[in-house]
Amino acid sequence: MPLAKNPAPPVRPVRRARRKEARPAELLAAALDLFVEKGFAATHVEEVARRAGVSKGTLFLYFPSKEELFKAVVRENISGRFAEWSDEIERFEGSARDMLRECLFQWWERIGSTQASGIPKLIMSEAQNFPELANFYQQEVMQPGNALIERILKRGVARGEFRPMNLTYAVYLVLAPMLFLTLWKHSLALSCGNQAQLDPHEYLAAQLDMLTLGFCQPNPSLEHPLP
Repeated sequence: MPLAKNPAPPVRPVRRARRKEARPAELLAAALDLFVEKGFAATHVEEVARRAGVSKGTLFLYFPSKEELFKAVVRENISGRFAEWSDEIERFEGSARDMLRECLFQWWERIGSTQASGIPKLIMSEAQNFPELANFYQQEVMQPGNALIERILKRGVARGEFRPMNLTYAVYLVLAPMLFLTLWKHSLALSCGNQAQLDPHEYLAAQLDMLTLGFCQPNPSLEHPLP
């Protein structure tokens, strides 16, 4: 009589478990792409689920509505990173100009050059139709983002590198080139020829020069030039 073979060990659904753990990230990535491509109103949750390879019911297990899905996209890509950026500002040891340069160029590398840069354009175009989302964006992105930039400028003023200024409007001067790049990246850059193209790094470098020339303490020797 042949000896009984040991039963094969049960196959663990490792791949399925990993897939389940990855679903929220996959759904957020699919939602980001569709929101940027089509806008909030024109994006349907069925499309997001289909692009992520799951059912609509599965999507609703993680995100109970399209509005909550959008908020999760914003938190994943922008507002959830403010604590990290705040720590970097706290540890920065360079000059005020260097800090402002780091702000502009790191924003481009981490947000501007990515698909997440389409979120500000989406908010500007659809805020009137979706005031709740606009209010959410104001509270979770604009207010803390403005506060970070204000800290950079305040630091420069306190150290005597920047002149005293209206910080509220100075913050918007720093934001202006960032917003321009997002609008350019998701509009003219997609549909026009070479004449509409620009180098983001050169553009930001030019903006940095203009900003620091305006922010820096004036040189007394140049205020009253000799005749």
